[in-house]
Order: sequence, then structure tokens, then C-alpha cells
Amino acid sequence: MAFILIVTYAAVIVFLTAVFSRYIKLATMPLHLRWELYPVAHEKGRAHYGGSYLEEPDWWTKPRHTTLLGELKVMIPEILLLAGVWEHNRKQWYRSFPFHFGLYLLAGLIALLVIGGIACAVGADISPEGGILGKALYHLTYLLGYGGLGLALLGSLALLVRRLFEPDYREYTTKVDFISLFLFVTAFGVALAAHILADPLFIGLRGYFQCLVTFDLSAAGAGTGLAALQGVEIILASLLVAYIPLTHMSHFFTKWFTYHHIRWSDEPNLKGGHFENKIGNEMKSPVSWSAPHIRGDGVKNWVDVATSGVEETEE
Repeated sequence: MAFILIVTYAAVIVFLTAVFSRYIKLATMPLHLRWELYPVAHEKGRAHYGGSYLEEPDWWTKPRHTTLLGELKVMIPEILLLAGVWEHNRKQWYRSFPFHFGLYLLAGLIALLVIGGIACAVGADISPEGGILGKALYHLTYLLGYGGLGLALLGSLALLVRRLFEPDYREYTTKVDFISLFLFVTAFGVALAAHILADPLFIGLRGYFQCLVTFDLSAAGAGTGLAALQGVEIILASLLVAYIPLTHMSHFFTKWFTYHHIRWSDEPNLKGGHFENKIGNEMKSPVSWSAPHIRGDGVKNWVDVATSGVEETEE
């Protein structure tokens, strides 16, 4: 059983490393081209009609007014309810929403298991007879567990079926997409079966998390309350944790960049501001575009391209 704990620790390390490295890569990329799409959610007093601070005369001399509340009004429905999918692809929403919301519930389940593991380690009574915290942890754990596993399994199956049998979706579905969905269906199906058959109240899984948070690698401790099927459940879940940030499913955090650094980026490039220096440095980057109107050779930089005459090309 110590092997299962090591697999989980390794999965967490891979997850954190992948998220951190991808965050650093995105945060240090060159400036994107401005989209100039309105409304911008943080535009205070103007977002509701698609306006911007550029409406003001001499706008560059005046302070900008932004609102975090405006961003939250857009981001929370988008994250929790998939508002964009509901608006633009209703058929997909009926499949994608249960999958994503199930994942949110399972993330909450992991948080409860960590808290429950710590509470058990310090001697707290996590049971119907325990205190308020103990009762809450006891009941919420299995409620979130069954709700999350059921919704996630239903959603992943629905997504898989659509990609398998609808020609419009199958046409651009890659092998990796199928592998990912098969992995989700298998992991959720095994986990649901494990708890229905062996650990209906998630007590054994909480015991495993107690060993996890206390770094108890002893075979006896790591095996407390675990059935063989639960061992398979934990290994599959650990593989999923390590796998997700290595794929396009890393949008669970990269979406922050696509919204705040691309879609809603409207900070002006003012003289003496930090954008001025950054743009100046990036203009010195070599250009390797081979298009006739650019003729980048990997030696000329963007300043050379921007200041040289555009050569005529033959039809």
C-alpha cells in the first residue's frame, strides 16, 4: 500500500510542476496583439453598453476606473455555469456542464478529505455522533463524492458518445481526445463502483488521506480501510491529477490569461510606462517569417522590417 501513497505524491508533484512551468511560460511570453473587443468587463460604468475610456477627450491624461466586480459578474457564470457554451452551443452544454460541475464537486471532495484527514490525525471525531464540524465533514464528504462522481461520469460518457457517433465532432476529434475521455470514464466508473461496493460512506478514503497528510508510509497505516478496488481507484485518480495539466485541459487555469491578458487587455501604452520599454525590447527580436511582404531571414528584427520599404512581389 505504500506504493499507492508514493504514486499519489508523485502525481501531486507532477501536477504542481506542470502548472507552475506552464504559468511561467505564459506569463513571460511576448505581448499579444490587442483584440480591441468590447465590452471589457472591468470597464467601470461603460461595460454594459460596450464603451471604453477612449471615449473621453484627452483620455491619456485622466485616471482609468476599473471594477473587479464587473469581471466577477462575467467570470463566475463562465466558470461555474459555462455561460458561453450555454449561449453559443446549447447541445454541447448539456454534455459539458455535468462533466465540469462534477469535477468542481470532486475538487471540493478532495478538499474535504484533506481537512478530514488532518482532523482524524489530531483525534477529531468525524462521524454522525461527532461535533458540528465532524458531522458536517462526515455527511458532506459522501454527498460531494457521489454527486461529483455521478455527474462527471455522466458528462464524460455523453461527451465520448458525441465524439464517437456525431460526424461533425468525430471529424476533428484527435486520438488524445478519445484517450482522455476513456481515462475519465474509467476512473470515474471504477471510483463509483469502489464506493458503492466497498466504501459507501468514504470512511476508508478519508483514512487514506489521513496517511497522505501525515506521510505515514507504513504498509499497515496506508492500507487502513482500503479495499483492492479502492487501490485501483486511487491510482487512476492520481494518474488523472498528473495528466490534466499536461494537456489542453490545463485551461482550468490558463483561461485566466486568455481573458485578462488577451480578451480584456486594454491597458494603454503611455509614454514612460512599462509597455513602452517592453515593446521596444520586443521590436529588437529577430523575424523569421518567410512571407514575401516580410522577408524575414532570422537576422532582421522588427525595427528593420517596419522601417524598410515594402518590396513589390510578382503576381
